[in-house]
Amino acid sequence: MIMKGLYDMKRIVLAWKKSSLIKRIAIGIALGAVLGLTCPKLSAIGLLGDIFVGGLKGIAPLLVFALVTNALSQHRKGQKTNMKTIIILYLLGTFSAALVAVLANYLFPLHITLTASKTKITPPDGIGQVLSNLLLKVVDNPVNALITANYIGILSWAVVFGLAMREASKSSKELLQTMASVTSKVVEWIINLAPFGILGLVFKTISDKGLAVLANYGSLLAVLIAIMLFVALVVNPFIAFVLMRNNPYPLVLRCLKVSGVTAFFTRSSAANIPVNMKLCEELGLNKDTYSVSIPLGATINMAGAAITINVLTLAAVNTLGISIDFATALILSIVAAISACGASGVAGGSLLLIPVACSLFGISNDVAMQVVGVGFIIGVIQDSCETALNSSTDALFTAVGKKSVWGKSKNRNTMRLEKSQPHFLINPILL
Repeated sequence: MIMKGLYDMKRIVLAWKKSSLIKRIAIGIALGAVLGLTCPKLSAIGLLGDIFVGGLKGIAPLLVFALVTNALSQHRKGQKTNMKTIIILYLLGTFSAALVAVLANYLFPLHITLTASKTKITPPDGIGQVLSNLLLKVVDNPVNALITANYIGILSWAVVFGLAMREASKSSKELLQTMASVTSKVVEWIINLAPFGILGLVFKTISDKGLAVLANYGSLLAVLIAIMLFVALVVNPFIAFVLMRNNPYPLVLRCLKVSGVTAFFTRSSAANIPVNMKLCEELGLNKDTYSVSIPLGATINMAGAAITINVLTLAAVNTLGISIDFATALILSIVAAISACGASGVAGGSLLLIPVACSLFGISNDVAMQVVGVGFIIGVIQDSCETALNSSTDALFTAVGKKSVWGKSKNRNTMRLEKSQPHFLINPILL
């Protein structure tokens, strides 16, 4: 009997190992939901989620520093990385998302009930403070940046050290490469625990908040999710199609499936960096590119944050009866896109930056903070969807940058011309 039990257990373990990570995560989600509804007082289960996210957040700063430093130190002159294209895509994607949120307001104007917020949080005084905070983060003490998970500072110092290490000896570069590989291996071990961690996260969310907590804010939440889905399934694929000139949906759906699902539950673009790294590796992308673009995307590619800022701000504008023209709405999109770049790693995230956008319409800070309070209420779902969009887009635009045909067709045409034309037509100096 005991032997049969051991044999059955072995079969279950083998089947578990052979199944994909996505399937294992799906099982974790289902079990977490069932336990959250049936056994909400078993708080120890929620500890699994805290440990998992804590492990990811603990290793992520070191991973970013190690990978970016190693990638830049190993980079050789003339090696193509497509970083310029990827950065443009990040900025374009964030602005497009902000603009879609503004346009959606004209189709589905929202109103919210403003009540006093109990959340004590100090917003930035304006866009100038947002930009100054970003610059100060760049020059933060590198050790402090690692300890406090200041990803902007980590990224900037990793770039500096990586460029400096180009002149180092071969053995030093090999040591750096070994450190990056070891860190990646540790991350892989943590990722394999994702099903248990997500089980704990789902359990904690459902047992603490329940399913009815979002009922009063259903319309607001529905519009937010709809806009994010529209950006993920229409806007981003359109951008990808323009650059790749082929069907983008297999790539888009894979990024959403692998990266978006995990990010939905971890609620952290930084914590999802290892998942995106693995996905880029599976897609066969250039490691020199994605080891820099993925950490960079987790810092500045914030389409979801831009949507949240605009939707909640415009809901407050409608509630207060403030008229808004398209030119002002366009300015709001630009402000939201710039502000969203500073939302990564900030407590409160995109919600913290709502008062900045509200100030464009003369809305007092007291009222703006009430809007922030509404954001915290729906944050159970809003923050998850926002992170899923942000993180999956990091991987998507990295892949699009690699597969882009822009600039390549020109090079091919030039080469074709050089082969087909007489030499004297190409080089008139010889005439």
